Amino acid sequence: MTSARRPLPTDIVALVSFDGRVYPNEAKPLDRLGAAPDTAHALETAIEQWFSFATGKHTWVSVHGATIRGLISARQRSKRSAWEAEVLINTTDDESVTESLLTRMLSGVGKLGAERAFLRVETDSPVKEAARTAGFFAYCDETLYRRPPLAPPPEVDLPLRGKSKADMMGIYQLYNSVAPANVRAIEGATFREWQAALEKWGGRPTDLLLEEDGIISGWVRVMPGDVSRITALSSAHYDDLLTAGLSVLGGRETFCLAPDHAHGLPSALDRLGFEPIAAYTVLAKRLARTVEELAPEPTKKAIPVS
Repeated sequence: MTSARRPLPTDIVALVSFDGRVYPNEAKPLDRLGAAPDTAHALETAIEQWFSFATGKHTWVSVHGATIRGLISARQRSKRSAWEAEVLINTTDDESVTESLLTRMLSGVGKLGAERAFLRVETDSPVKEAARTAGFFAYCDETLYRRPPLAPPPEVDLPLRGKSKADMMGIYQLYNSVAPANVRAIEGATFREWQAALEKWGGRPTDLLLEEDGIISGWVRVMPGDVSRITALSSAHYDDLLTAGLSVLGGRETFCLAPDHAHGLPSALDRLGFEPIAAYTVLAKRLARTVEELAPEPTKKAIPVS
């Protein structure tokens, strides 16, 4: 009988087969995209990649008797009401293992306050069907673009400024103006939900804003590092925003994850030397929220109402 449970630290060894194979992680969180394949020894790779697994924190394993068949690990996005699958491994050809892991994760994060759960997989991943059976649905397709180490394009005269905390509502209003309704319904039906669902970048990004007549009309985010990243949000300024961001990054190899609904972004990336290298699908599930029941509190005195 197959079941999902909290892991034991020693379970990690069971996920490395006798020939040293490390099973692939089907979950694709943003901060892992573009990272070079790990060439370390299989067990060392497993320990590094699945560190949360060894602690058992927000991680579950699928077992059949004494055999470990799969693993899932979940983490918060920006706030505890939005969670995402960080690691999803199935060591078998049985997709029911994936379904049971996802179902167990949804139950676990729901108890931790999750209102939504997200999962990004490669577009051709066999996990998609199991995720649908577990209650997830696909709402967004994305393409990962890569710009090789090249000199940045000529700088543009764009009056950008840094972001402050007070600008978050203005960025949300920009998001509302460009994202389609089906995407907003999952990612940002409200300002609070949008903030909670913002993804981790694996470092400290820099945000630059374009403001016109007191309204934020463009946003570019960049993060230099071993894996440099860039993204932008606008209705009409993608070329200039990306150019300004690339000037901050210099000539580094740079990655951009572009949602297919961001009209104008893919063509701007193409003009600036980016090439598509991978395709992903983002799935989500809304979880039932626990409603607290009001309990009457008796009082010995009448409270006058004036």
